[in-house]
Amino acid sequence: MFKKVELIKTAYMKGDYPPPLNAEIAFAGRSNVGKSSLLNKLFGIKIAKISSNPGKTRSINFYNVDNKGYLVDLPGYGFASVSKEEKKKWANLLEDYFVNRYSLQMVFLLIDHRHEPQKKDIEMIQWLRELKIPFMIVLTKLDKVKKSERQKKLNLIKSVLSGYGEYLYFPVSSKTGEGIGLLKNEISKFLK
Repeated sequence: MFKKVELIKTAYMKGDYPPPLNAEIAFAGRSNVGKSSLLNKLFGIKIAKISSNPGKTRSINFYNVDNKGYLVDLPGYGFASVSKEEKKKWANLLEDYFVNRYSLQMVFLLIDHRHEPQKKDIEMIQWLRELKIPFMIVLTKLDKVKKSERQKKLNLIKSVLSGYGEYLYFPVSSKTGEGIGLLKNEISKFLK
């Protein structure tokens, strides 16, 4: 589905972004939620670095997809064992991106399917709502949830998040590929 994907820009500083294309979709989530693995699965190539130490993405990475738009990998939040100063730098970079990047059309917010949304996930949802940035929920690590438990876990997550609005949910596994096709279809609606 995605023919040519390349890393165009790695931004460490506010405003250091590439010129906008027609579409821009960002991926956000906790540091250990499996964002890089998901991007690699979506692209079909190992383009995003996967680390055994969560929180290695310290920049905003812009991937050009078929010259139709960017898929943007945002720094993970809430887990990385880095200094307060570094965390503050990330928060400032994210805030600048969310507030000033007018070409941003959708955020896919990644939440671990095995657990109830955590405080940092709720904060991100509230922040995106405040900024009026549309988002959908991607539930990662589906392969680690027993098939008999999946609906129960999904209902629990939906129940926790229902106080903040109604959302589309995409349960996926980067390992087995489950749900990846549906997510790709959703992404390609933006990349026309």
